[in-house]
Amino acid sequence: MITVHEQTEVMTLEELAGFLRVSESIVRKYADRGWLPGRQIGGHWRFSRLAVQQWLRGRSPKESILGQAGAFEDDPDDLDEVRAAVLRKPDPGELAGDR
Repeated sequence: MITVHEQTEVMTLEELAGFLRVSESIVRKYADRGWLPGRQIGGHWRFSRLAVQQWLRGRSPKESILGQAGAFEDDPDDLDEVRAAVLRKPDPGELAGDR
């Protein structure tokens, strides 16, 4: 079990299940369906603690990303371009290239 002092910014599926106090199978199901903000890396799920906390507050993953735009010194000056990139739908060719 993770203590307050051991919290990390990125959680595994097991850590997120403990954080949410639900079973790992529930977390996997929600993640597989795109209902949780997370990414699969090498077949393993990873979750941003901040994105999950914002999701719990009712914010969508896109809203979470947009809410962070401009929060860092080195962010691009043109935030409209960042917002447009987040909101645009991917070209089917882009998705095929990820395989």
